[in-house]
Amino acid sequence: MSSSSRGVLLVVSSPSGAGKTTLCRRLRGEFPNLAFSVSYTTRKPRSGEVDGKDYHFVDKDTFQEMIARDEFAEYAMVHGNLYGTSVAAIERALSAGRDVLFDVDYQGGEMLRKRFGEEVVLVFILPPSIAELERRLRARGTDDEATIARRLRVAREELRHYHEYDYLVMNDDLERAYDALRAIYVAQLHVRSRMEPKARRVLESAGPETP
Repeated sequence: MSSSSRGVLLVVSSPSGAGKTTLCRRLRGEFPNLAFSVSYTTRKPRSGEVDGKDYHFVDKDTFQEMIARDEFAEYAMVHGNLYGTSVAAIERALSAGRDVLFDVDYQGGEMLRKRFGEEVVLVFILPPSIAELERRLRARGTDDEATIARRLRVAREELRHYHEYDYLVMNDDLERAYDALRAIYVAQLHVRSRMEPKARRVLESAGPETP
């Protein structure tokens, strides 16, 4: 199916602590047609997380069975846990005329781009610095020293892949970062390939040219 008849697949990635979750939650709140892709994961639920809303929590055997059945559009190991995105869920959203927002890492973004091509728009949220990222992680008060150290190691690896993304957004100011992310999404809604059917209808409504 051509991109003119399908929605936007918006992938947003960032190191842990760069503000991705806050930005994505705000974007979803402003645009009801933007469906959030609820990932499957083998990690344990955190306090306040709801199964089926934040994640689909499954055990490793179930996850491996889903891989064997080719049910994931993408999956990856992140911080020692498996995460994956259901093909069926994406297709349901697109069939309903909705756009889809993905909160995945660079591995997931690469797999989605390979599977869905140019329908996928890749956005990477940059922290102002590693020092600021560490400050934010400590301010959360949820991770021990070993976890913070691991997150910072992973952050450095993720940052090395920034060149694989279509857009980079610096989150040194939340309002400016949100404005940039919002502008990227709105622009994608108006690319020619998606607007062409409407343009054709306008042209057809004008009727044939008269001599």
